[in-house]
Formats: sequence, structure tokens, C-alpha cells
Amino acid sequence: MQGKKIQQERLFINFQLSEYVPADNFYRQLSQILDLRFLYKSTADYYGSEGQKSIDPVVFMKLMLVGYLENLTSDRRIIRTCRMRMDILFFLGYDLDEEFPWHSTLSRTRKLYGEDQFIALFKQVLKLCIDHGLISGKRQAVDSALVRANASMSKMIEKQVMADASIYSQELSDNVGEEIAEQRKQIPGVNKSKTKRTPTSNKSHYSPSDPDARITMKPGKPMNLYYRSQVSVDTGSHLITYIGAFPGNAADNVSLPIILESIVENMQEHNIQVEEILADTGYSSGEAMRSLADHRIEGYIPNIASYKKDRLEEGFIYDLENDRYTCKNGVHATFRYQEKLTKNKKLQRKIYRTSPEDCMNCPIKSMCVNFQGSRRIKHSLDKPLYDQMHKRMTSDKAKLFKKLRSSTVEPVIGSLINYTGMSRINAKGIKQANKCMIMAAIAYNLKKLLKYKNELLSKEAKLSKAA
Repeated sequence: MQGKKIQQERLFINFQLSEYVPADNFYRQLSQILDLRFLYKSTADYYGSEGQKSIDPVVFMKLMLVGYLENLTSDRRIIRTCRMRMDILFFLGYDLDEEFPWHSTLSRTRKLYGEDQFIALFKQVLKLCIDHGLISGKRQAVDSALVRANASMSKMIEKQVMADASIYSQELSDNVGEEIAEQRKQIPGVNKSKTKRTPTSNKSHYSPSDPDARITMKPGKPMNLYYRSQVSVDTGSHLITYIGAFPGNAADNVSLPIILESIVENMQEHNIQVEEILADTGYSSGEAMRSLADHRIEGYIPNIASYKKDRLEEGFIYDLENDRYTCKNGVHATFRYQEKLTKNKKLQRKIYRTSPEDCMNCPIKSMCVNFQGSRRIKHSLDKPLYDQMHKRMTSDKAKLFKKLRSSTVEPVIGSLINYTGMSRINAKGIKQANKCMIMAAIAYNLKKLLKYKNELLSKEAKLSKAA
């Protein structure tokens, strides 16, 4: 006999979420290992003693976490999804009929809390991973990725327009009509055309909704407004040990010293010494290598393309003991002066030069010397560090590390962008972007941690069954 289901809602029902959420459910397991009660004390200073009650800090952070675990990049979608999922309701401590906060409460609270609250949660999860023996911390792979900012290039403003606007408003207030309007056309630097220009430079344009976002271009990515996410991954476990937001146009080699400080600090809190850093050529600079040396870390970073180990093809040999270059004819190019410090610290250079008298009778003089009659040679102040790195990178160990780096940090960044809500920043400003990236890293690490725990339990069950 064919059955037919008749839908009729019951007015009363005896129901408990805890009975319907399975023991092996992700959010049930997560609620057992994640303790967020520290937030009550750490966020107390953000609230007064009177007025309407805010969202529970623990509930807020759990809602944020659900967003990244479920790859939800919208606060509206977070609230909508949580209402429909019994396991998430159980994780949040909500009943089926309990009212949720407005989605705007999430964005306001995210702005209210400082970065330290999110960093504290990241460190707590990192500690859980270390306590479970998942992170050795000795070898870290570093890489970066561009993440779309929550701003549009079509809404960018040319910086000189602000001066134009102030002049125009003065015209209206003075009511001087066509005469001043004609004078305005003669003012240099003022926009004379209403035609909208295409934003091409961070120097000429900025986003009024998110001034921290930067126009950035990269092979394989369209020119747009981005932030740059710097990520450090433990090569043994593929867990994230550091993540941070930087301007989209910030060079990797400039950011590395800042990254190293945070990585070393995160590991030293657990008495772990970082010994090796793996990165690509973009992180190569004198400042970066000095930072590695200061922290007693061995770097495996290919040198920049402009690096030259020696000048043999130019006919010069460097004499380290006497700090000079010598050509095949025995003429010495001695150290003369040091170039002034530039904004890009990787360009600090020492200048070596021969004397015009020594080069006067040289048979290849026309091919070698400059208009002053001498040969000028430049090399970086950090040449010994570059030479040391070059020697290290020619070893078999470095070749293995190159493959290890690409197979470790790159898939992790891909997972963050594609599956952990980091395809686009849903907030504005670099501080808010940093919070979003930290939450994405927390979600990623928690997924890895629970996967490890489940695999361990499965192995133990098989062993007990076999016994």
C-alpha cells in the first residue's frame, strides 16, 4: 500500500538539540576542545556598566568562526545559515526558537574589538595544535597571496580632485560667476575636464571607502584593489603558524623582517626555536637576510636576479681580504664610498673604482672604462650574506627544500582562499582585513586539528579491535 505523508506542524514538541547532534559531528567535537571563556575578561573594557546588553562575546566569536568554517563571506549569510543548522545552533548554545542578533551586530562588534582579541584566539588554537604534537615549528615555509579588498576601482578618486573641489566650493560661496570660473581654468594641477580617468596608480588615486586598499597587479590576476596576506606554514604538519595583512603593493622582502618577528615570538612562547625559513626570490634582500641572521635562522631564499657572485665574465675578481676588485691586467678597483641609503634598503651599495692613470694604457680601455677614464663597480653592502645564500642554495638540501616549500605553503594558501572565506575581505581597512585573515587561519587550523584527532581515534579503535 502506497504511503502518503501529510504535513501538519505540531504546536508542542519535546526536543533537545543535544540528543539530535551526533557525537562525531564537527561542531560538537569543536565545542569540546575550544574554550572561549577568556573573552569575557579580555573584552570587558569595551563595554559600560549600563545600557542595553550586547551580543555575548563568545557567541560573536563563534559566529565569526562559523563564517570561515563554512566559507561564508557575508554577515547576512552567516546568520541565515546558522538559523538553519542544528549542529551550529548547538555549537552556539542557541535553541531552535531563540532569536538571533541582527547581521549588522557582527560588523559593529568586529570593528569594536581590537586585533589582540583575534590574535589571542589564534594563539590558543596554535597551542592546541602544539599540545597535540602536530607542530615542530623548526622549519617554516613563507609565501603571500593577494586578497580582493572590499572596494571598487570604479569608485576611486583622483587625489588632486580634492583640491579642485575646495576651489569650486569657494567659487559658489563667493558668487563671482564666470570671471573666477575662467581663472580656475588657468590654475595648474586642477582638473579641467569632467571625463573620468582610469585609476592607474596608488600615487594618483585612492579609494574613499577603503583608503588602505592598494591597486596591485600580478601575473594571472587582474589589476584591482588588494590586500596582501603573508602566511607562514609549518612544513611538517601544514598548519599555519603566522598570518598577517599587508598593503597589496608591499614587497615581500620588506615584509619578511616583520613576519619573522611574529613567527619567532609565536614559537618561543612554546619553547620552540625556528631554525629554517623557506621562501621564494621575492623575499630576497639584504635587510631580510640580516633579519634572519639576527634571529639565528638559516634561510633558503634564492637571491635576486641582479645578484652577481663574481665579475669573472667582466674580467674582475673580488678580493675579500683587501676589499677590492682586480682585473686580469692587475689593475685594482678599490672601495671609494658607500651610496646613500635609499627607501628600498636592498639597494645599499658599495662603490669601487679604478684610477684613470692605471687604465690609461689598457688595450681594452674603450670597452671597459667610463667617460671619466676609470672603471666603476658596484656591489651590495650585504654581498657576504648574498654569497653565503648563493652557496647554500646550490646544495642538494636546497633543491629538496624548494619542492617542499611549493608543496607546503602554496596548497595551504589555496585552501584559505577557496574554502575558508578568504577569497575577498568583507570589511574595510587593513586592521579589519587582518582580523579576517586571522579568523580564516584559525578555521583552517581547527579543521586540521579535528581531522587529526578523528584519525587518531580511528587508529586506536582499529588497534583495540585487532587486540
